[in-house]
Amino acid sequence: MEEEDFLLHSLNALRTMEVIDIKTGSKMGYIKDFVIDISESKVISIILPGTAKGWFSKEEDLEIPWSKVKKAGIEVILVDSTDIDKFNL
Repeated sequence: MEEEDFLLHSLNALRTMEVIDIKTGSKMGYIKDFVIDISESKVISIILPGTAKGWFSKEEDLEIPWSKVKKAGIEVILVDSTDIDKFNL
């Protein structure tokens, strides 16, 4: 991942950007939360909310490793969804 692929953003700014899967072009949603390593001051992963399955149920939240984030632009965050299922067992 190239350093120029990322603009300087606050965590609050990242939460307002839509997450897009670069493999399919599909919209995955907006960031619900972050997993952060405080001792190293770095983001480990982003959490996306699960999608609604019915009136009273929804899928589990989706955790995406930060290594799968390919670009954080002005309005969107591009992620590579390859092998994300292995991370969410």
